[in-house]
Amino acid sequence: MTLKSFYKIQNQMVSLYQHGKSRSEIVAEYDLTPSALDRWITQASQSSSFKTKIIAVHKNKS
Repeated sequence: MTLKSFYKIQNQMVSLYQHGKSRSEIVAEYDLTPSALDRWITQASQSSSFKTKIIAVHKNKS
């Protein structure tokens, strides 16, 4: 898995949570640890660096 793919997955999981899917559903459906998902959600809400990485991934997709 490339770093780009990893950030894309992080963004998708955080987006699901932000759009109403519960933590427990995401963890179960995507076989994540609860602590990893919580860390990604926290990073997304507190850090511009997380958002910068996600923006870079989307720019590179084009």
